[in-house]
Amino acid sequence: MDVDPQFLPEGVDLERPNAARIYDWALGGTANWAVDREFGEQLVKSFPLIRSLARANRAFLGRAVRHCAEHGVNQFLDLGSGVPTVGNVHEIAGEADEDSRCVYVDNEPVAVAHAKILLEKSGDPTRHAVIGGDLRDADDVWERALDTGVLDPAEPVALLTVAVLHFVPGPELAAVIARYRRLLPPGSFYVLSHVTTSDVEGDELEQIKRVVKQYEQSSTPASFRDKEEIRGFFGDFDLAAPGLVPVGAWRLDDPRSPALNCTIGGVARKPGT
Repeated sequence: MDVDPQFLPEGVDLERPNAARIYDWALGGTANWAVDREFGEQLVKSFPLIRSLARANRAFLGRAVRHCAEHGVNQFLDLGSGVPTVGNVHEIAGEADEDSRCVYVDNEPVAVAHAKILLEKSGDPTRHAVIGGDLRDADDVWERALDTGVLDPAEPVALLTVAVLHFVPGPELAAVIARYRRLLPPGSFYVLSHVTTSDVEGDELEQIKRVVKQYEQSSTPASFRDKEEIRGFFGDFDLAAPGLVPVGAWRLDDPRSPALNCTIGGVARKPGT
């Protein structure tokens, strides 16, 4: 059942589907509306494995967060965090380190509102926070994230841009991500996943092209980047093995994971201690 529009956060667009709410639908969540579900069903017709790919991407996020925690980084800045659903960053990190901290950032009002509710229920608002913001303004996002008091800028931070940058068009994004890299303390991690057409052929290529075309009808159009451009977002950070690979293959040997090349991901660490 959809929420009564009078109770919706200000700024919610119910006329067009939105990437955050579509992703929630694909993962089996409930923070979406009829317009998002109808759009999602059309995506399935174009790309039957779209929901499996969403789950593979979400599982990659979980493994990447655990990797960061296992290597001593227990604070996270999640850009384009989307609607809270199964496997939230602060929950996964908390399982690895009960003192972990997380700041969520999104520009979608529903995502921000639901994240605030989730964190209020967590019982420890001093460890986690959510802010509404545009990830393209790195200095503003960084300053506001620090203003929450959750993150310690003297300690390494894990920066996450998982399944979001393909909704941020333009070559200027490289400079934005470079700014985040400079702001991160030495020893920080950068976690990334992104849609690409590099190494994608045949039916998979045609299907993903149709999906991107369909997103032009939404409030969050998508765009491709090739693998080398995506790799460039890591700058001089040290990519962890196995490098920049399909999300279903990143540190997972599971034949049930979709054998798709159209969404790749990686984890890299900023040099220094």
